[in-house]
Amino acid sequence: MRTIVIFVKLLGESFGFAMSSVRADKTRAFLSLLGVTIGIFSIVAVFTAIESLEGNVQRSLSAMGSDIVYIQQWPWALEEGETEYKWWEYRQRPTNTYEEFLNLQQNCTSAESVALALGFNKEVKYGRNSISSVTIQGVTADWSAVSPITMGTGRYFSQMEANGSHNVAIIGYGIAEELFKGEDPLGKMIKIAGNNTRVIGTLEEEGMGGLSLTESDQVVYIPYQYACTMVDPRIMGPTIAVKKKPSADKDDFLGEIKTLFRNARRLKPSQKDNFSINEVSIIQDIANTIFGTISMVGWIIGGFSILIGGFGVANIMFVSVKERTNIIGIQKAMGAKNYFILTQFLFEAALLAVMGGIVGILIVYAGTQFVSYNYDFQMTLTLGNVLRGVIVSTVIGLVAGVIPAYTAAHLNPVEAINSK
Repeated sequence: MRTIVIFVKLLGESFGFAMSSVRADKTRAFLSLLGVTIGIFSIVAVFTAIESLEGNVQRSLSAMGSDIVYIQQWPWALEEGETEYKWWEYRQRPTNTYEEFLNLQQNCTSAESVALALGFNKEVKYGRNSISSVTIQGVTADWSAVSPITMGTGRYFSQMEANGSHNVAIIGYGIAEELFKGEDPLGKMIKIAGNNTRVIGTLEEEGMGGLSLTESDQVVYIPYQYACTMVDPRIMGPTIAVKKKPSADKDDFLGEIKTLFRNARRLKPSQKDNFSINEVSIIQDIANTIFGTISMVGWIIGGFSILIGGFGVANIMFVSVKERTNIIGIQKAMGAKNYFILTQFLFEAALLAVMGGIVGILIVYAGTQFVSYNYDFQMTLTLGNVLRGVIVSTVIGLVAGVIPAYTAAHLNPVEAINSK
């Protein structure tokens, strides 16, 4: 009990001395603690932004589905056994064909859905309003089963519309807002590359922070066969998306797709695949690498600021030791142990650093509220990041206060009392 009482008194005295140091020279204290504030702000802000963005990305990737693969001419990353991205080989590969899509759709027993998409950019017009270079996706009927498409108003393509060259379209939320200016787009005729096309539906707003193969707010979906009247699929290179049955084994699923595709392209056993089977996990690995790199950069940027802040805290502590030399001498003459003086100054240094860190955390919190309120991007300051900021600032304070505290603890009582 006595130890607890002594510890509580120590904390109270240290807090009082810390406040006195700050009040003694507010400008010096402000400039000294500014480095800690900036450093903690940098670290906490970077990690908060990374976690918020990563959360949005992971949610979007999850919506795309881990049980869906995309057969394309180009791989999303280095293929197995490769040490470099052999673009000169990939460009020689044949593009997917409608016949290959039908072959998979009819013969892949482990597939729940198979869809084909042809992407390109064209101008879209409605009356006097126009948008240049809009992403157009020509899709087959099952594309909604393999892609996170959420209808806002209207309807999706019927089987007849999707399999034929019907001039109908589903437009993204952003396209609808920009072309129609608040007017109901359903049933209206727009021009896609000069072709009259009737709007049968709009997509729900996706907003910022999401990740998909296309930005749904700025995309227009039309039937695949209708898209082939605007561009040559042999040049544009369609994507075949295949969704695995829940009961199917992942390896068997991939193996069956590979076998069917190799047979369709009449590849010999000795020949390499001239197509790529891309999975969402590839994007997730790339995203994790990018976020890891950004985190490291955040630590480096914040580290330099914190280093400067540490010198500022050390400066305050050295001044505090000099101003309180007489008091330290009296304390030691009355029996105060070295560890008591050492602990007192270390706590004071940590407290000063934490004060600067808390200011930095509060600035980050204000920033997250501003971004979440004014932009379509949800940012959250998590408890983990708050604790990270407090712990880092505490450690910096302790490290910065070691030498001043040690100096104070080893002062000669007689010399300290007689000092001026």
